[in-house]
Amino acid sequence: MAVTTGKGQTMWGGRFAATPSDIMEDINASLDIDRRMASEDIAGSRAHADMLAEMGIISAEDNEAIQGGLDAITEELKAGTFPFRRELEDIHMNVEARLKELIGEPAGRLHTARSRNDQVVTDFRLWTRGALDEASLLVAGLQAALVKRAGEHTETIMPGFTHLQTAQPVTLGHHLLAYVEMLERDRSRLLDCAERLNECPLGSAALAGTGFPIDRDMTADALGFARPMANSLDAVSARDFALEALAALSIAATHLSRLAEEIVLWTSAQFGFAQLTDAWSTGSSIMPQKRNPDAAELIRAKASLITGLYAALQGAVKALPLAYAKDLQDDKRLTFEAFDTYNLCIQAMTGMIDTIGFKPENMRAAAAKGFSTATDLADWLVRELGLPFRDAHHVTGTLVAKAEEKGCDLADLSLAEMQAVHGGITDAVFGVLTVEASASSRTSYGATSPVRVAEQVAQWKQRLRLE
Repeated sequence: MAVTTGKGQTMWGGRFAATPSDIMEDINASLDIDRRMASEDIAGSRAHADMLAEMGIISAEDNEAIQGGLDAITEELKAGTFPFRRELEDIHMNVEARLKELIGEPAGRLHTARSRNDQVVTDFRLWTRGALDEASLLVAGLQAALVKRAGEHTETIMPGFTHLQTAQPVTLGHHLLAYVEMLERDRSRLLDCAERLNECPLGSAALAGTGFPIDRDMTADALGFARPMANSLDAVSARDFALEALAALSIAATHLSRLAEEIVLWTSAQFGFAQLTDAWSTGSSIMPQKRNPDAAELIRAKASLITGLYAALQGAVKALPLAYAKDLQDDKRLTFEAFDTYNLCIQAMTGMIDTIGFKPENMRAAAAKGFSTATDLADWLVRELGLPFRDAHHVTGTLVAKAEEKGCDLADLSLAEMQAVHGGITDAVFGVLTVEASASSRTSYGATSPVRVAEQVAQWKQRLRLE
């Protein structure tokens, strides 16, 4: 089948006498993927045509016809009546061919002083910029959900873990705010990437620029870019903006995966810290008692998918000489899938955090186990008795071993048993051996004390404009 743009002409002009094979058409076509950039393609064409007319390269009448034709195509796309033709390879040639059907000869002037190389990457930068903005808003939405739940649990005690072993008591609000901080760095990376990619390739043509007297600042400004790209070879070949976006998504998805793992653990019968609602759980075909945290588990898996998409894009780009190579055609498929997957995951996580039911009594009971106040005992020995911390650590370890042997907690040891290890211990020590006292004593900046957590919640509500 010949690939034509009208009157039997192939899009490559007169160079080829024969048409490509069906398999070549299949491997070469990208329309099924890049049709998502239709609005960006039209925006780029509008800006380019206006600039050509302003510079006297095409007539005002031709520009008026082009803009009218692009208006009609926009309406067809909105109505779902645009006649996509896969044999035209991509969205760019589909729009150009349809424009020629609608307005005739002026359509052929639109491609003056540009190439598909700069056209494609301009569209791709526009799409990625919008996707980064959308993803950053979704991140802020999850932050808002976490801050809200943290505000409800500034005093809820839970065990803090290292090595998944009970370490020290913390507050649930403090734990949730840790993810707010991670997400803020994710959001910052996404916004930084959007700022860095905000340079316009349009006008670089195939690779060497153009001899037409174009105004690249005009098109850059019309499309909301900060400036035109300074090197035409770099402009058409650079895909580090997409690589950076996927790298940022990979890190962000890793943070979602960590939170998902917490949800899987917390909702297990063994932990019993929380329960997901029916909206975010599934059942078993054979075990009627099951409530499976499938949404959280899928987020863990999809985080790996996003990282894999980033690696695939890096692999496609890493060995390419300047300037353009067809390898870059897959950049959009990988990028679109990464953003689609991340956006789905973060919306699912936001839904789970919004509705998850926490079980404070179970959390508090777990925090009281595993000698979680041992550090508080050591700190008391340093503060009240003046012991060097290493000596206090040794005394505390001896008392932990004694309590473990008796099958009780530190607070259940008698004063006499404690004094048998160190004679200076008084009954005042029992005041620091509750989980509430432990958490409340951690008042340093960024610590888990309910007072500090409440302060952080208030600051985050202000930063996220939640009040």
